[in-house]
Amino acid sequence: MSRPRARSRALSFRAASSPDAAALAAFVNAAYRGEGSKRGWTSEADFLGGQRADEAMLREMIEEPSSVVELAFDSGELVGCVYLRKEPDCCYLGMLAVAPRRQGLGLGRSLLERAEETARRWDRRRLRMTVLAQRAELIAYYERRGFKRTGGQEPFPKDPRYGLPKIEGLVFTELAKDLEAPSSIVSPV
Repeated sequence: MSRPRARSRALSFRAASSPDAAALAAFVNAAYRGEGSKRGWTSEADFLGGQRADEAMLREMIEEPSSVVELAFDSGELVGCVYLRKEPDCCYLGMLAVAPRRQGLGLGRSLLERAEETARRWDRRRLRMTVLAQRAELIAYYERRGFKRTGGQEPFPKDPRYGLPKIEGLVFTELAKDLEAPSSIVSPV
């Protein structure tokens, strides 16, 4: 079995626009659900069937004035994305996805760092997210990156547009991370 190739120097990022919605829907669904997603360690395929998002949902997210969907490309190929939405006292982070064959190469970390930079630019000093409570390894990943469980939980939505549960009792647990203000460089006098 061949190892995934290392991150290319051609890695680039940009905000999604409405014409990206169809390709983004295909990417997100392939990264989270279905057999192909099982090549990566972040798959939800054992817990949920159906779609993760559709084109209309993603177009709404992209067009929402207080949010951004950041896309990551390697030599023109979409390899990752993350959604960030302003809230009154923080930013909500969601839909962090990396192509399954590209997982474990630092792209998820790069997307998280970009999300933190965006939150700071928006004058928010906290990120929050929800993760399926049943995804212990994914929660541990975020905890290693400074997120902490808040104790908040919410049930998985009953709307099939978000997926079809394969197990009973799916719930989201909330994680949050306090962000430090950008450090100022103090020059010696």
